[in-house]
Amino acid sequence: SKLAALFQHPLYNIPIPEVTEKDKLFVVNPMEKFSLHSSGSDEWVSSSKAETLLPTGKTAYDTYPAWLKFHVGINRYELYPRQDPLMPTLLQDLATQRIVSSVQKSGGTQLKLIMTFPNYGQALFKPMKQTRDQETPIDFFYFSDFERHNAEIAAFHLDRILDFRRIPPVSGRLVNITKEIRDITTDKKLAKTFFISPAGNVCFYGECSYYCSTEHALCGKPDQLEGSMAALLPDKTLAKRHSWRSPWRRSYHKSKKAEWELNPNYCAQVRETPPYDRGHRLLDLIDMTVLDFLMGNMDRHHYETFEKFGNDTFLLHLDNGRGFGTHSRDELSILAPLRQCCSIKKSTYLRLQLLATQPYRLSDLLREALATDPLAPVLAEPHLRALDRRLAKVLEVVGRCLAR
Repeated sequence: SKLAALFQHPLYNIPIPEVTEKDKLFVVNPMEKFSLHSSGSDEWVSSSKAETLLPTGKTAYDTYPAWLKFHVGINRYELYPRQDPLMPTLLQDLATQRIVSSVQKSGGTQLKLIMTFPNYGQALFKPMKQTRDQETPIDFFYFSDFERHNAEIAAFHLDRILDFRRIPPVSGRLVNITKEIRDITTDKKLAKTFFISPAGNVCFYGECSYYCSTEHALCGKPDQLEGSMAALLPDKTLAKRHSWRSPWRRSYHKSKKAEWELNPNYCAQVRETPPYDRGHRLLDLIDMTVLDFLMGNMDRHHYETFEKFGNDTFLLHLDNGRGFGTHSRDELSILAPLRQCCSIKKSTYLRLQLLATQPYRLSDLLREALATDPLAPVLAEPHLRALDRRLAKVLEVVGRCLAR
């Protein structure tokens, strides 16, 4: 396994700083068993206030379901550890746990559902909108592109291979629209949008600002639908998150350009603006730029951080559905932060160089990682080949910066 060899490599075993109590997102009393209100809220209650819903183990931690262990493990330096023994179980749960509730997620431009499991874990379901081999039409603006379920799955694995570990776990899943959405939803608005198509397939379209209409309905075969299931982060009432507008955000306008597209010295003013004027925030943003360029994602207008950790923490790479839309073109403008700032973390640069070598070729690693997903093959081959070509272009930009 190339993947196993990669994770054994010294560059993937650089220790993180010691994690103290204040570096943990949640400080949990190890003697206290935790259970959840069966109201479906994310509020944790101690077992003295509610019956323990979970089987007892040697310690209270053993009684937690995988999603809760994932939440408890989040710290200032990483969303989950490199050699995470929990990951296979968590991905398995996302792919197989019985769905007890499906409701539409409010906000956002396209249809997404929140699905709940019997152990009170929750996942964000993004349905399949286009097939593996369809490319985004060349006349589409980035902001009117589809969100792709397979891009969410591939982005999680790519982020892990790059050793960023800033995307919550995602698994593919085949969902039964009738039994796992229509028959169990309590969402009246969603329920009104189900119908049977002329071909006899079960369809629905939900309510949202883009692509929620009969013309863009999501249809099963006859009621089986592919989608991505992403583990939800802790509820914002428990762990506040700060949303930051990206300094290299696009204009989201058909003809206007953003300031960074017009001013080649734009990075100089970013470097003087908090939070980019100290710490590693700018370098973290450049990491995210590299991830986005590799998967061709032009839609990174915001990113989030956990408020508890202030400026000194990682960025969350959420919402990656607009990646992997085109394999035949490389959108070099995504690399603007790297090109204009000429800065990159040494560890990131060394890992990128490693992933360009034959034993650790990036496309081979991602192909291997995606082979275990329930919806494999997740990406069409040309997308995997594009990764190696794009990686060479990232290294070329860094090479020019070093020469300068």
